[in-house]
Amino acid sequence: MKIAIAIGLLACSLFASSARAALVCLVADPTGTPLNVRSQPNGTILGALHNDAEVIVTDMTNDRRWVKVISVKAGRPGWVFFNYLDCEM
Repeated sequence: MKIAIAIGLLACSLFASSARAALVCLVADPTGTPLNVRSQPNGTILGALHNDAEVIVTDMTNDRRWVKVISVKAGRPGWVFFNYLDCEM
């Protein structure tokens, strides 16, 4: 719980400077396989997240296809394909 709060505060502080609220999402890969987490868009695979894993979006490519996320549970950042996330708007 303390890790989730710390990550949430970090994400909020990152977005405070850009006047945007933190975007919280759940992994929702329609293939049912774990979603690859990459070092950069289309980069080296660092790991994977299972469906329903909670992530916080910290950055996004200009075309909004890729987003940098922090896993709430694991606390590690990486890039994922945005279409495989279900986000609160």
